[in-house]
Amino acid sequence: MKTENYITASCIINNHIVYKNGLPVFEEKGSELPDFLVAVYRHFELQYPKFHKMDYLSKLGWLANEILLQDVFDKEKYKPEDIGIVLSNANSSLDTDIKYYETTKTIASPAQFVYTLPNIVIGEISIRHHFKGENAFFISEQFDAGFMEQYVSNLINNNILQCCICGWVDVLDKNYNATLFLIEKDKSANSVNFTKENLTKIYQLQNG
Repeated sequence: MKTENYITASCIINNHIVYKNGLPVFEEKGSELPDFLVAVYRHFELQYPKFHKMDYLSKLGWLANEILLQDVFDKEKYKPEDIGIVLSNANSSLDTDIKYYETTKTIASPAQFVYTLPNIVIGEISIRHHFKGENAFFISEQFDAGFMEQYVSNLINNNILQCCICGWVDVLDKNYNATLFLIEKDKSANSVNFTKENLTKIYQLQNG
């Protein structure tokens, strides 16, 4: 059983800055979250009309995933069922839940109701890329690098997955943070070992 896996890419979106593999690749200070997310979408010249219908949690996670995979991920190496997604956050879908609750005072919004589960962001990413592997969404007070490393390593080392996108995607009011990692079995030029320590180091680099 192989026990060494690798972080082959990372993406962090926080405080109006986008980081790819530790380097800032886009910044737009002063804008509100909705405008910032659209600015990121346009800057990276993404084309996906459904993006504009998503809630903020899904938009944030979807954008982080697009940037994470851009230029580094060879999807053709894997079968759709070999690629999984494991995410976590502290606030579940509360940001959208609150907005949906407000609509129920007049006419409930079906468009918002669709997003009142946190794992919908996984569905949006999977639909976009035709990923069909194991997926899960966990709720914890803060990013738990030890749990994430253990859970994802178990999936990969037992050949349930060959590759996994994992990390943290959280939105509540004006506070947001997406930190995603691409985990693969094969080492690449800029990869680092998939360990609790390296997850924590990358996460804290731009999140404090």
